[in-house]
Amino acid sequence: MKDGKKCVVLGVTGGIACYKSADLCSKLNALGFDVRVVMTANARKLISERIFFTLSCNHVLTDLFDVPAWMPGHVGLADIADLLVVAPATANFLGKFACGIADDALSTVALTHRGKVLLAPAMNTMMWESPAVQTNCRTLRERGIAFIGPEEGKLACGTSGAGRMSEVPAILERIRSMLED
Repeated sequence: MKDGKKCVVLGVTGGIACYKSADLCSKLNALGFDVRVVMTANARKLISERIFFTLSCNHVLTDLFDVPAWMPGHVGLADIADLLVVAPATANFLGKFACGIADDALSTVALTHRGKVLLAPAMNTMMWESPAVQTNCRTLRERGIAFIGPEEGKLACGTSGAGRMSEVPAILERIRSMLED
């Protein structure tokens, strides 16, 4: 908690739904949360970290070795985070998180964080339905990780089915309820 504000660490991965993450970041900031963003390299190929810097009013962590303070970024964020939200949570991130792989800033923050976690999966239906992805999700749920979505609907690839990231208002409501507990 910073200045009496609850801290939400927003992890942004390289799914096309990351455009919704910018809206989520903006709305969290408007609601008075201290928003800290961690982006994967693939997310940065789809959306600019400058957007999240502007919307969060905070440094955006993209690299474990490029931090503006003495404390490693993943440890510092883990210490101040009231909630870690990963939106979108790609199949790649779900697999790394379930298996304890920490090879980038976001996966390292996730493994360091000891508080509540909310994942908002987003991917193609065939990926979502993959036995490997479902096993990873089951593992994470067994560890107490919360999920929202994915939803059914039209996907960026032109098909329809399960895999759409939940809409921002639903994610915001879930965040608020998790932080009230």
